[in-house]
Amino acid sequence: MEQYSVTGMSCAACSARVEKAVSAVPGVQSCAVSLLTNSMGVEGSAAEADIIKAVQNAGYGAFKKGAAAKSVAADDDMLKDIETPKLRKRLVRSLIVLLALMYFSMGHMMWGFPAPKAFDNHVFLGVFEMLLAIVIMMINSKFFTSGFKSLIGRHPNMDTLVALGSSASFGYSLAELFIMILAQGNGDNETVMEYGMNLYFESAAMIPTLITVGKMLEAMSKGRTTDALKGLMKLAPKTAVLYRDGEESEVSIEEVREGDIFAVKPGGSIPVDGVVVYGTSSVDESALTGESIPVDKAEGDAVSAATINKSGYIRARATRVGEDTTLSQIIRTVSDAAATKAPIARIADKVSGIFVPAVIAIALLTLGGWLIAGREFSFAIARAISVLVISCPCALGLATPVAIMVGSGVGAKNGILYKTAASLEAVGRANIAALDKTGTITEGKPDVTDIIPSGITERAPSCKGCHRKNRWYGNSRSHGLQSPCRKRTVGFS
Repeated sequence: MEQYSVTGMSCAACSARVEKAVSAVPGVQSCAVSLLTNSMGVEGSAAEADIIKAVQNAGYGAFKKGAAAKSVAADDDMLKDIETPKLRKRLVRSLIVLLALMYFSMGHMMWGFPAPKAFDNHVFLGVFEMLLAIVIMMINSKFFTSGFKSLIGRHPNMDTLVALGSSASFGYSLAELFIMILAQGNGDNETVMEYGMNLYFESAAMIPTLITVGKMLEAMSKGRTTDALKGLMKLAPKTAVLYRDGEESEVSIEEVREGDIFAVKPGGSIPVDGVVVYGTSSVDESALTGESIPVDKAEGDAVSAATINKSGYIRARATRVGEDTTLSQIIRTVSDAAATKAPIARIADKVSGIFVPAVIAIALLTLGGWLIAGREFSFAIARAISVLVISCPCALGLATPVAIMVGSGVGAKNGILYKTAASLEAVGRANIAALDKTGTITEGKPDVTDIIPSGITERAPSCKGCHRKNRWYGNSRSHGLQSPCRKRTVGFS
């Protein structure tokens, strides 16, 4: 499976569109797009250029993930939460302007909050509200560019609903403002008062602001659910100590090649997979195997990247580097599982793909229905906008990928790997787990379960100083009895 990074996606409808576009490329056997990790897995014989072109024609960007050792760093960069800070800044700016808008549009008009006398003029107040609404819409211009671009391309997404709802509110209010200006010019204050109460500039500004709140929470959720995968990537060492001509030199991990001799001191992390050629040591391989007991290593024994050298000094010959190391293969397995789709996720994507057009159609029916029922246009347009705004298919399209990512990530942290999301879904319905003779289920660390004394009584004698009962003590070096007053009364090695 070839892995690609996709940019520009904002909702489940976007990922469904990219998946559909790439699947139509000749030679593509299967395609799975993950909105959670902004990644795409493609199987087949299609050329890389054709796949990227199909994504670009759909209105998004794509590039193939880096190869060799750089792939881990590239994947790590792609998983960094860069959206949340941007959305937070956008939200703060929007809220500041929105509070000013709400103060004058509702606080002053409805509750009599103090304001300059000029705001008692409905036309002046309407123009002021329009200007503030434009500022907020410009701050959140991404909704409108993405939404209308998708609508023109006949592939509407969640941004389309936001853009249509906000633009409808703004356009309707702008038309009423022009009527108010004409009426004021003709001295018709009654019309000015009537239309002044039906302006929806605050709604046009409120819609993108509230959706930005949801987008920020969604980005924060995505950032947290990829922590497990990022934790695996952080295990990958960034440098290695190469042994050349009797001297040691520290180099970047990308410079290590097969056949190089690298040295690892006690407490150091083994940079790549290799075979020990000098020295003996014990290596903590729990990061890869889950076994907490260090494994003794001598000349001829294999060592793996990201494991920890616990005691002796060793030198090893690199056998597998870059994306060929055991750790890189584990990371790739977890990434592939995140990029694949479970059967239930495909059902959710199909629903999300038709949801947005259906919502637009329902909003138009709502508008027409209320007009036919004899209600005024302002009432009908408000109901149609409500339908557009409250309908959010992202939750449906994002919930299943989040669950899959969390499941595969938690499994990886506990030494359990799922090659596909379908396997993870199948495990959820399993009632019995069968392990062969090499299967191990542990807590990940050793613990003392029993103390069996040899040559002395198991019952602890009392302390002569305080007459309280002694207790057993034990550590890696000695065992014996300790009194409550901290005096070791009996001891043996």
